Amino acid sequence: MLELQGISKTFQTAADRVEAVREIDLDLGHGDFLSVIGSNGAGKSTLLNLIAGSFPPTTGRVVLGDRDITSVPEHRRARRIGRIVQNPLAGTAPTMTVAENLALAMKRGRRTLRPALSRRLRGKLHDRLAALNVGLEDRLNCRVSLLSGGERQALAVLMVTLVPPEVLLLDEHTAALDPRNAAMLIGLTRLFVERLRLTTLMVTHNMEQAIEAGNRLIMMHKGEIIHELRDGEKASATVPELVDLFAQHHVVDDELLLERVH
Repeated sequence: MLELQGISKTFQTAADRVEAVREIDLDLGHGDFLSVIGSNGAGKSTLLNLIAGSFPPTTGRVVLGDRDITSVPEHRRARRIGRIVQNPLAGTAPTMTVAENLALAMKRGRRTLRPALSRRLRGKLHDRLAALNVGLEDRLNCRVSLLSGGERQALAVLMVTLVPPEVLLLDEHTAALDPRNAAMLIGLTRLFVERLRLTTLMVTHNMEQAIEAGNRLIMMHKGEIIHELRDGEKASATVPELVDLFAQHHVVDDELLLERVH
């Protein structure tokens, strides 16, 4: 489904040379849900950026399905790869209404003018929002800028899955939320991923969340994958065990990594 072959990314500045990702090989099948954890600067977000096409790799290839997309620009990959980022202000059009945002999301990958919202379409969107169970179905005409962070991220999850992508990237998409809204959002995310069998990569600092969501987990440090857990081994893991695994690789100085988020 998604294959990374020897992917590396080096950033060169006038003063320094940083190897953000180093020779990573990774293969995800259809419906795999991979959690990615690691210390600050481990290369987690860079890995997602390489998949999304935000910048090209220094070496290696990105293959989606049977097609090499290494040189395909980000805006064209967006037709096949959906992404939700940490900032609740991103990923939506704040001056447009909830209904208008959803209507645009339904036309992802197609050139279109501002969508016409028929009564039938409004009814369909109302039902989709009601299924989220967060009260947005009664706010179709509300501008997105007036929504809370949790409401906006819930809307983003629905928007990115209205036309199911082949790959879903979640870049710490619950990190800016309070614990209650973060739990709500991860529940919605798991519901949509499982229902649609989306191939998913989720970067998170919340190790409890990383254990609970998905069937695979990788631990990154200094641009490399240092450990992987799958299926039953992942499901039975505990936060202290993950902390011990990081300690074995001398990763003990990152407060965010070692923090348990409830």
